[in-house]
Amino acid sequence: MENALYVSLSRQIALQAQMDMTANNIANASTPGFRGQNLLFKEYLADPKGQSPAYSMVQTYGQYTDLQPGSMQTTGAPLDVALQGPGFFVIDTPAGPRYTRDGAFTMDQSGALVTPDGNRVGGGVSIPAGARQIAIDEKGVVSTENGIVGQISIVEFPNAQTLVREGNGLYRAEGASPASASNTRTMQGMLEGSNVQGVTEMTKMIGILRDYQALQRMIQNEHDLERSAIQRLTSRGS
Repeated sequence: MENALYVSLSRQIALQAQMDMTANNIANASTPGFRGQNLLFKEYLADPKGQSPAYSMVQTYGQYTDLQPGSMQTTGAPLDVALQGPGFFVIDTPAGPRYTRDGAFTMDQSGALVTPDGNRVGGGVSIPAGARQIAIDEKGVVSTENGIVGQISIVEFPNAQTLVREGNGLYRAEGASPASASNTRTMQGMLEGSNVQGVTEMTKMIGILRDYQALQRMIQNEHDLERSAIQRLTSRGS
């Protein structure tokens, strides 16, 4: 009986982690440039009492990011920039370079191009005070009516799955060096939406909840059987 309880509990722990990730996907369904995440599971053979055969438990061992692009949304704002292709914007942060697909940029008091959190966009773009026209071409070159004022840094990764999510739409690179973007173009006045499909994630959440409840009932049944067995043995010994 204990084996069934261990297996059920391991699955419930995995389901809880999956529920948390699904809830986070739903919460970011309207976040520009957000990429949905999914958990990876594997079988874990366990035999804590040295008995044979071992029994199978569920273990989470990682996660992966859905790299499918989100839908393009026209905003008309001159500092909103979407990426078409696999690239990422480079963001200069106090912790070092970070990467994002969220191109909802603005200017700080000095005219520097920054994220909503105040981190500067890579490339050192600085827009002069009083600029009336701001243009961003397909390569990220930023110009005003007086000429070029900088270029937004955009990079690509051989395997974007190596990027580690940090929150606020930012990623850090681990185990892979970025390369200059060659297959990505910028689109001014647009934002890339989240690639999360709300209906799909809600359906997934309902399935997770049902699986969790079914396991809870099985655990309760096993508990009732053990209690009943103990009561019978106690009554026989008295």
